[in-house]
Amino acid sequence: MLDLIKYVVFQFAEKKDLVKIEENETEESIDVTVYLADSDMGKVIGKQGKIAKALRTLVRAATPKGSKKYNVEIKELEEEEE
Repeated sequence: MLDLIKYVVFQFAEKKDLVKIEENETEESIDVTVYLADSDMGKVIGKQGKIAKALRTLVRAATPKGSKKYNVEIKELEEEEE
């Protein structure tokens, strides 16, 4: 699933070397956080969040039945991480 998320994010991000993806598994879900440079936030989220919503829909559709639910969150990279 991370490969799918990376593929979609890398299509829109210009600073690909600053993209960071973290996965955190809980009992009921898998939380995926995508960290982006400030300049890439708008490109990956899209107008009115359409690209981010489409990414979440793709992930939901690709998740096998009966497995844990994926939650995708997009955040800005902190200054010290850049």
